Amino acid sequence: MNGTPALVTDVMTHRVVALRAGATFKDIVKVMREWQVSALPVLDDAGRVVGVVSEGDLLAKEEYRGGDIGRYGEVRYPAEVRKADAVTAGELMTAPAVTVAADATLAHAARLMARTRVKRLPVVGRDGTLRGIVSRSDLLKVFLRDDEEIAEEVGREVVVRLFGPRAATVRVEVRDGVVTLAGRVRETALVPVAARLARAVAGVVDVHCALAGPPRRPNLDPDLPEADRVRTP
Repeated sequence: MNGTPALVTDVMTHRVVALRAGATFKDIVKVMREWQVSALPVLDDAGRVVGVVSEGDLLAKEEYRGGDIGRYGEVRYPAEVRKADAVTAGELMTAPAVTVAADATLAHAARLMARTRVKRLPVVGRDGTLRGIVSRSDLLKVFLRDDEEIAEEVGREVVVRLFGPRAATVRVEVRDGVVTLAGRVRETALVPVAARLARAVAGVVDVHCALAGPPRRPNLDPDLPEADRVRTP
């Protein structure tokens, strides 16, 4: 919707530090400390993201310094032990990297983070080259929108578009990101649609829908059959 941060490119960090595969262990630690980040993308010569090095990858060197020897002398977690012997980004990185497209929706990025249990994602263009980084905190920026701004967008993009000339009968109130839709509408079939569309507006925390259909006319003569009631002489 117009003017709202709906895509990854709207909230991502554009200035990103990255590594080449040949970056050494100590250089990686220095860069992480200098930039205060816990993970770094690794690029090939064409600038495409091929992996990610995290603090967890680096800590394997300390954790398995003497090897993780089990009760009967076997080495546990051999893949992690191999990382303990790694000295370059190419050897340390987790590959392939989990990335997200710059034009992906915030909802897609959030689901991807939750499914892969990562805190940030390298953002790539159509050619796979690095465009930025998006973190959990970036995705939460959308909830900083003012209630007034959210109310204006819900009214313009949801209520007016759905109910047209009768939109004036619908009240939109927003408090702490929670949208309340109230009033009467003739097209009751559109009520669940309005709630669903309002919930999709950036920054909306929840939707309370109190929309109702038009008031029913009183039955002045309940004993008279319906057909006779509406028939005119």
